[in-house]
Amino acid sequence: MAGAFWCVVEDDRRGRPKRVTAELIGEARRRAGELGAGVEALWLTDRAEEEGLGQLAGWGADRIWLVEGPALAPYRGEVWVPVLAELAQKEAPRAIWGAVTSRHRELMARLAARLGVGLAADCVGFALEDGQLVAARPVYAGKLLSRVRWRGQPWLATLRPNVFKPADEGPAREPRVERPAVSVPPGAATLVERREETQTGLPELTEADIVVSGGRGLKGPENFVILEELAKVIGAAVGASRAAVDAGWRPHRFQIGQTGRTISPKLYIGCGISGAIQHLAGMRTSKVIVAVNKDPEAPIFKVADYGIVGDLFEVVPLMTEEFKRVLHGE
Repeated sequence: MAGAFWCVVEDDRRGRPKRVTAELIGEARRRAGELGAGVEALWLTDRAEEEGLGQLAGWGADRIWLVEGPALAPYRGEVWVPVLAELAQKEAPRAIWGAVTSRHRELMARLAARLGVGLAADCVGFALEDGQLVAARPVYAGKLLSRVRWRGQPWLATLRPNVFKPADEGPAREPRVERPAVSVPPGAATLVERREETQTGLPELTEADIVVSGGRGLKGPENFVILEELAKVIGAAVGASRAAVDAGWRPHRFQIGQTGRTISPKLYIGCGISGAIQHLAGMRTSKVIVAVNKDPEAPIFKVADYGIVGDLFEVVPLMTEEFKRVLHGE
């Protein structure tokens, strides 16, 4: 539908959309409703489960553009971008939105260049002024919010996870699925020979409501078990600062910060993290920030809602025991 808001699906690589897609659709419904426009999901995948299609319809997608084929997995920008660009040029959407994830960050930047339009990255708010969309995005490591608007259409943007209210799950309904005829180019290179996923038993970092993160103060990779024990008790994901990742204590996918993941959980607990500006850029929009550090002058205390000045090796186990007692009666 011309003039619709398109939401690019972020999936779990097993045929189901992630929760962040519900956030995209929820915000798109609010803004498109003010303009009388439709909301459509755009899903590029090697396989789409019927349950996943129904979920998109339940979240409020009026139509699902499904481009399905083995060449679309794993993600490669040189394959996805021409497909998206061709479809956008045919259907003329008013907006195309993605999430602030590793995949969509690259995809949306390349798509903007391909279409010759602007991209508002890492958005945390939207408003309509005189029929034009205005986006709010953090600048200077989150110290200020910049208001930006586009010249021309489509309005391309990436939305920060855990900031926007997800679409409510509506009653089950038959999804309206379109399978457009588009050219899928071959990949120029094989980037992934084998993919191995490690199950930690903890929530995914960018979608978690609670995040416990560790830094240089943990003194070594073996001590992250202290944070993992706390995380299991309170249902949290475990992250790390750049210093911990650079030291080889945790894989890069756990890094929070300007060159890692950007998160906005309801509760963030930083342990042994000084609060360098690079790290603050990735978690400053957390709803509640708790800092544990034995240095009372650590910069993280300036942004924390609650601070504990103390040795994390003493404080965190005490927190774990208290949460066990309060939450589980142990």
